Amino acid sequence: MRINKYVALATGLSRRAADLAISEGRITINEQPASLGANAQETDKVCLNGRELHLPASTQTILLNKPVGYVCSRDGQGSPTIYELLPTALHHLKPVGRLDKDSSGVLLMTNDGNFAHRLAHPGFQKEKRYRVNLNKELRPADQKAIEEGVPLVDGPSRLELKGSKAEWEVTMHEGRNRQIRRTFEAGGYDVVTLERIQFGPYSLKQVGNQRFINI
Repeated sequence: MRINKYVALATGLSRRAADLAISEGRITINEQPASLGANAQETDKVCLNGRELHLPASTQTILLNKPVGYVCSRDGQGSPTIYELLPTALHHLKPVGRLDKDSSGVLLMTNDGNFAHRLAHPGFQKEKRYRVNLNKELRPADQKAIEEGVPLVDGPSRLELKGSKAEWEVTMHEGRNRQIRRTFEAGGYDVVTLERIQFGPYSLKQVGNQRFINI
């Protein structure tokens, strides 16, 4: 097994993060520094920062319907965290594609670094859809501007929009920090509610007041 895959499976790190740890000399195989592209067997002693790693018996992924008010980290710095919603047995899982505290909806959590990499890396262009409510009706001219691309400090932001007035379904294939909120704010609008309803092939469907996970 490639060493970056081994590290990703054993730690939940993304493949890119595993490669970085290898290149920084923080990974050893049988007490020798690992090199990028090296292979590791299950019988080898693989360590990260001197701590021995062990492959999980199996990988695990869950879909969490994240409520508003929870942060996607282990240390909420005064705010409740998503780990308070999970049993202790699932606290080893890490979020894929974070949602900010004020957003809700589809949040995937896994210990499979390769799975996380395939979903989160921009190169794979996974479709993400959101249900957004604004503080006021979106003017046609502003809708056109957003669909063509709004300049932000970290580059232009283009969103696909479907809806009317103040209620919209937003589709995008990237996911920069608070990108949807910042895109609407650039036009003078505030996002009142933001719910992610789809991430790649994983979606949240609503029937009445019940939520159903569809994987």
